[in-house]
Amino acid sequence: MTGTTDTLSPEAKLALITRNLQEVLGEAELKTILNERDIKLYWGTAPTGKPHVGYFVPMVKIADFLKAGCHVTILMADIHAFLDNEKAPFELVTLRTKYYEQVIRSMLSSIGVPLEKLTFVVGSSYELSPEYSMDNYRLASKVSEHDAKKAGSQVVKQVAQPLLSGLLYPGMQALDEEYLKVDAQFGGVDQRKIFTFAEKHLPMIGYKKRIHLMNPMLPGLQGDKMSASDPNSKIDLLDTSKAVATKVGKAFCPENEVEGNGVLSFVKFVLFPASDQRLGSPEFVIQRPEKFGGNTVYNDYETLEQDFVAGNVHPGDLKSSVAAALNQLLEPIRQHFETPEMQQLILEAYPPPVAAPKVVKQKKKHNKRPEDGNADGAASEQTVEEKLAETHL
Repeated sequence: MTGTTDTLSPEAKLALITRNLQEVLGEAELKTILNERDIKLYWGTAPTGKPHVGYFVPMVKIADFLKAGCHVTILMADIHAFLDNEKAPFELVTLRTKYYEQVIRSMLSSIGVPLEKLTFVVGSSYELSPEYSMDNYRLASKVSEHDAKKAGSQVVKQVAQPLLSGLLYPGMQALDEEYLKVDAQFGGVDQRKIFTFAEKHLPMIGYKKRIHLMNPMLPGLQGDKMSASDPNSKIDLLDTSKAVATKVGKAFCPENEVEGNGVLSFVKFVLFPASDQRLGSPEFVIQRPEKFGGNTVYNDYETLEQDFVAGNVHPGDLKSSVAAALNQLLEPIRQHFETPEMQQLILEAYPPPVAAPKVVKQKKKHNKRPEDGNADGAASEQTVEEKLAETHL
């Protein structure tokens, strides 16, 4: 995509904003606004578990939004993290909020996104205000328990005995659109029920419905959704280069198959867009020895997929090439977190689990009859008598 933000046409901006998205709710409104001005949008993240490489998916879309001239706010949703079935006490959430901001900044830097174009906002900076609290009550008076539970079903942790806090989560996410003064909210397609909840309920308290932009969910290394709670499905942003190569090497990547192939999906939604941002054009290199055909440079995902399906790209070569490209993205992030200050932040935000004390079983002492332990008993008595005798003057 060529041209600066000032010279891009509304159609070119729309193409950048919507490329690789799975769904757009309110595209007609998006086109109308782009014909008048650049749009304002936000992406929110609840600082709970450690971010993994799947977070590169929203990062490369944020790069697209900025390139299209969008005004982007990143919401560090600390109150939401606390409400989500109390995954962590609020003191720990505060530390994780700082960690998340550092991670997001370093991720964006690694793909060449200028940070001065972004605004970072912490949820508790406005969600505890009297005005927001009153709007939260107003919204609660319009929302049924059924609708609140349904809206959060794919985002809020589901347990046998759900807490009331989980029912507040969708309403607050809807209100954030109004209090951040945005035209659109961006998130994964797993947020769809919350987005439609917001479209339905915000007008009930006098606020307009917003545009919603949805990314596809990236499959994990085992073919399922990548999750921070499943160590086998994710690569941590601070994993060593060797650990990255090992995890990618064990990934689900069936020969000639595209469906559910997390390795191919990562190339499509992260590595190609990231290289476009960093280098000015999309590029991915399949690295292999000369005896197996040598390196092949791909400038678009479709050609790579065709070659993979045709058997011209072996899963082993694809995985080793993905590991090499991913390690190139991760290296600046690793270096950022090598400082003593960042190491201390990691330790405080994600303290190691305290090992349970080992219970040492006491050996049972069997009582002996006096006649069985006579010798020992006599010795003991003698010792006592001697000690008593020593006390007499």
